[in-house]
Amino acid sequence: MSDVGSGVQEIRIKDEAGIFRVLYVAKFEDAAYVLHCFQKKTQRTAKSDLDVASKRYAELVKEQKR
Repeated sequence: MSDVGSGVQEIRIKDEAGIFRVLYVAKFEDAAYVLHCFQKKTQRTAKSDLDVASKRYAELVKEQKR
């Protein structure tokens, strides 16, 4: 998920309720951060979901630099 940010990974979950994604980053010392979770309804990941994760990643990087 380099489109979202450096080190961002994806967990894919499929069950009887549908297909879900969890975008997270674990490259910082203090914790693993979940950036966004959502249900996939189409083959492509919606731009709005990528935008949410990207914004949260940028905020996290900014906070880590303090």
